[in-house]
Amino acid sequence: MKKFVFAFCALAAFWSPAQDMGAKTALDTVMAQWEAYQPYDWKEYPLGLHTEARYRDHARFAETLLQELEPYSGEGLGETDRISLELLRFVLQDRVDQYHYGMHLNPIQADQGFHLSLNYRIRPLNSYRDARNYLQLLAALPEYAQQHFTLMREGLKRGVAQPKAMFRGYESTYNDHIVEDFRESPFYKPFLDLPASMTATQKDSVLQAAQTAIAAYVVPTFRNIKTFFETEYLPVARTEIGVSATPGGAEFYQNRIDFYTTSKAYTAQDIHEIGLKEVARIQAQMQEIIDTLGYQGSFAEFLEFLRTDPQFYVETPQALLMHARDIAKRIDGQLPRFFKRLPRRPYGVEPVPAAIAPKYTGGRYVPPASETRAGTYLVNTYKLDSRPLYTLPALTAHEAVPGHHLQGALNRELSDSIPGFRRRLYLSAYGEGWGLYSEYLAADMGIYTTPYERFGQLTYEMWRACRLVVDTGIHALGWSRDRAVAFMRDHTALSLHEINTETDRYIAWPGQALSYKMGEITLRELRARAEKALGADFDIREFHRLVLEQGTVTLPILRRRIDAYIASQTQP
Repeated sequence: MKKFVFAFCALAAFWSPAQDMGAKTALDTVMAQWEAYQPYDWKEYPLGLHTEARYRDHARFAETLLQELEPYSGEGLGETDRISLELLRFVLQDRVDQYHYGMHLNPIQADQGFHLSLNYRIRPLNSYRDARNYLQLLAALPEYAQQHFTLMREGLKRGVAQPKAMFRGYESTYNDHIVEDFRESPFYKPFLDLPASMTATQKDSVLQAAQTAIAAYVVPTFRNIKTFFETEYLPVARTEIGVSATPGGAEFYQNRIDFYTTSKAYTAQDIHEIGLKEVARIQAQMQEIIDTLGYQGSFAEFLEFLRTDPQFYVETPQALLMHARDIAKRIDGQLPRFFKRLPRRPYGVEPVPAAIAPKYTGGRYVPPASETRAGTYLVNTYKLDSRPLYTLPALTAHEAVPGHHLQGALNRELSDSIPGFRRRLYLSAYGEGWGLYSEYLAADMGIYTTPYERFGQLTYEMWRACRLVVDTGIHALGWSRDRAVAFMRDHTALSLHEINTETDRYIAWPGQALSYKMGEITLRELRARAEKALGADFDIREFHRLVLEQGTVTLPILRRRIDAYIASQTQP
């Protein structure tokens, strides 16, 4: 009877029986308009249309929808609709803000960007239709690049561009695609294994067209990209690394803080101080492990030992992938203890594509591109002496399960309970906060089997705490790149290669790095609050259900949900 009363009280806290049908109708109408809106016929552009007009029209439409929603507070709506209203406003406002701050004029980052994203289009061809569509995509590359050149030229005029410091080693992002033999192009790889369902005639025509496409479209496009960056962009790129040094940059950075923390509660100085406190707390825990190991040197010497001792590294890419797959399967076996619902969609473990690996992060999750594909946990096998085994369990927990794959796959499977735009929604404070929380959760699962792996988990947590300090230092407090690198070097066991690539990422992507730790702090705080309030009645599987069942939400929404649940369980 007690459980029934608790469940009823929780439901009552989340749901209002008297729906305001006027607000409900308006919300449904605006959601449908937003999901259906396409300013141009995208079928004519296999790689999308990237023009000033398209971004302007999209922002104006978002602003129109915001005005339509303005009369409605959410009062009188059920919980799911209230959340949808709040999230839709958040998404629409960000679309307006992105255009206002000219973010479409800066479509490149250290490890992402308009030309880097093309590498994700290199996929197996499962039919003759797939092959034809892929050939159409290759034929669209020249126009696709020209559209981005136009945007970036305008960005340079307005001061919306990346600094020179971001382009260390950037030449590999286009040089690797400039080949003499078409068969050496990464874009030719799908043609090496055409499906058996294709006839001999079809295969011959596809292979002939593929040779032409590589020679006529792919290689010339990347030559043009090289010319653009090296003769137009880099010569006039700014020397200051902080975005606050650009016109309107300080205001833009605060906007990104608001977006990536999903709240308006923090200034850059607030987050900087939170980061310093977290760094001190985590370093004390790291020192405890060093003392337990009986290591006699300094903290800096221990970090150097971890970076250089061969016992922590493998010699082949396949060996690193095997370790990652072993960890992933061990976590799979623990999931039912911690989750009431698991996703139906599986995931695989694959190497980061060679063309983007040099500037890429240590690992990343890529959602399935279609109904016939699994999710993918990418492991960077480039420069193996910078890929330590002691951080691999934390990386796997974050990118695969119980991190991004579990959360993202469950989000997409909420087809009957949340609107379409929310099933595709990704907010870093929630998603990356969950990923970092998952590294912490892996300790509860017993995944860290040695003190070094436990130290690896702490160094990953320290890495995210350092981001709070370094990102705000760079973009608000005038830090140099060398100072940012030194801070990361002195406080984490990350390799110097990874520290450099990560620092370039923070320079190029203001504010995003804040989302991880701010989201994780919120999740751990809410869990601790629930554990304290509920005592022996606390159920970790129920807590995770509440965190995940509404899909991606802002941190304020998550706080309200957990606080309402605690109140419903503790009231007399």
